[in-house]
Amino acid sequence: MRVWHAMWLQRIDDKIAALQKREAEQQHGRQARPAEPEWIVELGIGDGRPPIEVHMGGCYAVGKRRRPVGRDEARRLLASGVRACSHCQPDTALDILDLPTRPAVSATAR
Repeated sequence: MRVWHAMWLQRIDDKIAALQKREAEQQHGRQARPAEPEWIVELGIGDGRPPIEVHMGGCYAVGKRRRPVGRDEARRLLASGVRACSHCQPDTALDILDLPTRPAVSATAR
């Protein structure tokens, strides 16, 4: 009976140690995570992957093809006619009032 209890105590101690190790690894991962970029540009498909939309750093609507940009580049891209995300509205956050508007694509232009 004594051996059986010692075996179960060892299993319990091993499980506790494994859980503590996993928690320490998760904590280290949270601390080592790089900071989220302040501005993101979503890139298109094709030659040179042109920028198609500017987002704020935490925007949920940003696509998979993206790269971080600085504040000045985000302002420059928006001023040059790249779309501002309609969800996070980076143009408002960057205090850009008058953006050039692109004409809407009509069904007859296709």
